[in-house]
Amino acid sequence: MGQCCCAGARTFVEGKIYDEFVEKSAARAKKRTVGNPFDPNNEQGPQVDSEQLGKVLNYIDIGKQEGAKLVAGGSRHGDQGYFVQPTVFADVKDDMTIAKEEIFGPVQQILRFDSMEEVCDRANSSMYGLAAAVFTKDLDKAMMASQNLRAGTVWINMYNNFDAAAPFGGYKMSGNGREKGEYALEEYTEVKCVMMKVPEKNT
Repeated sequence: MGQCCCAGARTFVEGKIYDEFVEKSAARAKKRTVGNPFDPNNEQGPQVDSEQLGKVLNYIDIGKQEGAKLVAGGSRHGDQGYFVQPTVFADVKDDMTIAKEEIFGPVQQILRFDSMEEVCDRANSSMYGLAAAVFTKDLDKAMMASQNLRAGTVWINMYNNFDAAAPFGGYKMSGNGREKGEYALEEYTEVKCVMMKVPEKNT
């Protein structure tokens, strides 16, 4: 449903493959099965309630109004339940609301980029910094991006993978502290400081 704290909504795609990527993303969204989440044949369930359904549909309307190109979905799915069609926007700009704010719904925004320096700067312009991913066969690009992206987790050639030993948490408005791993123990630790003035040094 896209109601995931680190859902990969903003997708930056290199210019030379941009059009093909948009076409394939739209085709995949249109094939996505939406319905009862307890049916294993369905890939997408409903939004959590009517309020969230309304918020997601409102963001979709804002995307249209601000000039993003709707290439898949864009409406409520069916007339019962809180289902949203898998939605894909192309020609998204950094200053558009759907690129700046968290939608928490099945809405993908595809943005074009031309260089690694440019895309890292643009990705870091977000107020959020929970997670990011880089998909590339070029390990130099992967390492450059992982070092420059201001996100608590950076996946390379995968997404949404977790391990109990790996710390998870965000930068900026995506929170403080870390879950999992040794860093998480600090959240359960109370540290005491005792200070004493010694009038004379004992030798």
